Amino acid sequence: MYYSFLGKIVNIDKESVAILVNSGIAYELLVARTSDYALNEETTIFVHEVFNENDHYLVGFKDKLEKDAFKSLIQVKGIGPKTAINALGATNPNDLMKAIEANNTSFLKKLPGIGPKAAAQIILDLKGRLADNGVKGNPDQYDEVREGLKSLGFKVKAIDDVLASISEPGLSNQEVLRLALKKLKK
Repeated sequence: MYYSFLGKIVNIDKESVAILVNSGIAYELLVARTSDYALNEETTIFVHEVFNENDHYLVGFKDKLEKDAFKSLIQVKGIGPKTAINALGATNPNDLMKAIEANNTSFLKKLPGIGPKAAAQIILDLKGRLADNGVKGNPDQYDEVREGLKSLGFKVKAIDDVLASISEPGLSNQEVLRLALKKLKK
């Protein structure tokens, strides 16, 4: 099992990078965002090895927090390594964890490969387990705002789309409601 590689980025493809380590071996790693890396850059990449009956490959991460988020996601029933890495490519670990702690299924459903059932399962399996990573917030915030907007007659899809676009940390229910109303009235 690998923890991390220290080396130079020698190749960047659409979904992967290759890192040349001091032993002269280059490892190809599937990554969330190839834009996080530059050719010939000396860097440390945190690594997770995926080994199952159909695949064997390495996944690389810019930092330990991203690796931990990935490892948490693949523990969720129905979320595989490729879905987890694609989801992380569309967000960052902090926003992902905040969405989970806030029951924000709208945000999760916007991630590639995550539908309504998967979003609900992620929240069910991971909520509360991520608090050790420094994620705080009011877990019912989006639910309360969602219900308030529904009572004002807005459509559920429009509400979910607007709430998914609000990612500023530490907002009160009133502030989220005010932002959501502004966006819904446009």
